[in-house]
Amino acid sequence: MSERVPVLRIGQVLLVSIQTDLDDEAVMNLQDDLAAQVVETGAHGVVIDITAVEIVDSFVGRMLATIASISRMLDAETVVAGMRPAVAITLVELGLSLGGVKTALTLEKGLGMLERSRSRALADRAEDLPAEGGDSAQTDPAVR
Repeated sequence: MSERVPVLRIGQVLLVSIQTDLDDEAVMNLQDDLAAQVVETGAHGVVIDITAVEIVDSFVGRMLATIASISRMLDAETVVAGMRPAVAITLVELGLSLGGVKTALTLEKGLGMLERSRSRALADRAEDLPAEGGDSAQTDPAVR
């Protein structure tokens, strides 16, 4: 039986720190566990720290992209942090681009990316709201 990778919550971000090379079963369990945690916690971001990972195969590479896609569909942005050069080279050689997955060199930079992204999203929402005291009835054609 494969070990489960712990999913830790830091505020509204989930942190997955992979400390060993993963087998296929562990990656499938991680996919299920992380999706459930995103829904349960309402997290807006996920950082998958792969600093300790020395080897990836095509299955693990595809699953990282799949996990990021699932999280995105559940309204959580994903950053893969700490990728070693050998892992990046292997992924490129395997033809895996991890399309749509943001990457950061370190865990700290990954958390910073999510924080900046969240701040921009909140600022955009604030701009879309009518100004306090504004007369939205004059601009809303449904209100007469």
